[in-house]
Amino acid sequence: MLREGVTDTDLDMSSLAPSAQSSRSTSTARSGGRWIDHWLETMHDIETLRAAHPMMDAVIEEIDGRMIRVGDQWLADFASCNYLGFDLDPEIIAAIPGYLEEWGTHPSWSRLLGSPVLYEQIEARLTELLGSEDSLVLPTITHIHSSVIPVLAASGTIFLDARAHKTVYDGCQVARSRGAAIRRFRFEDPQHLDELLSAERDSARLICMDGINSMTGNAPDLRAFAEVARRHEALLYVDDAHGFGVIGERPGDRTCPYGSRGNSIVRHFGESYDDIILVSGFSKAYSSLLAFIACPTEVKNLLKIAAPPYLYSGPSPVASLATVLAGFDVNDRRGDELRSELHRHSARVLDVLEELDVYTPNHSQFPIVEIPLRDHTHIDAVGRMLFARGVYVTLAAYPLVPKAEVGFRVQLTAINTDAEVDVLIAALRDLAERGELQSRSAKTELELV
Repeated sequence: MLREGVTDTDLDMSSLAPSAQSSRSTSTARSGGRWIDHWLETMHDIETLRAAHPMMDAVIEEIDGRMIRVGDQWLADFASCNYLGFDLDPEIIAAIPGYLEEWGTHPSWSRLLGSPVLYEQIEARLTELLGSEDSLVLPTITHIHSSVIPVLAASGTIFLDARAHKTVYDGCQVARSRGAAIRRFRFEDPQHLDELLSAERDSARLICMDGINSMTGNAPDLRAFAEVARRHEALLYVDDAHGFGVIGERPGDRTCPYGSRGNSIVRHFGESYDDIILVSGFSKAYSSLLAFIACPTEVKNLLKIAAPPYLYSGPSPVASLATVLAGFDVNDRRGDELRSELHRHSARVLDVLEELDVYTPNHSQFPIVEIPLRDHTHIDAVGRMLFARGVYVTLAAYPLVPKAEVGFRVQLTAINTDAEVDVLIAALRDLAERGELQSRSAKTELELV
């Protein structure tokens, strides 16, 4: 699990990198000496879980819908990000062989050398869905952050959300190595961003932040951040990896809080793309290895010559391109129905947590539910209890998260069954009765002091 929330005061990962130990002897580095000991000491809690816990570094040997088998144990899977269930959709699976017969498994050109028309078809449909001026698809979001952020930032100043995803942070570090400066603004605090921008003399300004947060499951106030960005003539760069396919435009006749069409956070907030760059991917809701950037055509053309993945990376497999195109068709016909089912499952879980007075930062009813533990040292025992009860979740251990947020993350999908959600709810009730989970009312009282 990648975690965006460990701040510099919690853990400065860059200070532990082998390059920072250059003054140490070559023989020490070769023998796995002091620098690796420092790493292992810092990562002790997570390494202990990884080495021995059945839900860390697990090998999944079989699947049956959203049931998975680890060893001899079958579990209901609540760690998947396949939000719409496209990974197991028969219509999408059936579309793949025809594309393979026509294109083979993997046309191995970089896109600058030869771009299969499938890419252009995807970009045309994606641009229409998003309502953006243009779009460019590349293999992964990580590729985009590491290559596009440095291009957009140039030697200017990046204003970085303090809890942005680790891959956004890494892209900003690449930009800093090329001359950009970085200023951090407080999570979900457009006023703090406004203050930093007001004090900044540099005229080249890039704001980098998440859309739907990968831990809290909440959306930022995009309208407020966009207003600040435009007032200060800054470019707002938003990574909505978890929102695309799940949330979308909200016409007046829609009853599902997620909105319609799954066309991401910009349309969900009724915003334009003026001074906004949207980045997201198909690897979650669309279950395909591909990512995109929604941007003006002139930026797209710039990236074709300035972004290394377009020039040098191999393309996504044909099967992934096929599932994106088939996914567009399914989304057009059945997407809103799937999103309604996804919302129903998510609301069930969140309603039970409220009934049990269990704290979760999720106030959006989006399908990412983080559940912190009352005592962070119990993460191993709680994870084993969930595993024994047949519930598979994402463990959030220190130092991937601050100790006060150690717990587990539940991710719902449209094709989880009611029976599977029942098993999850029963386990949550058990944990609450044992006093393992943080109290909502106690946390509220503490915040008011």
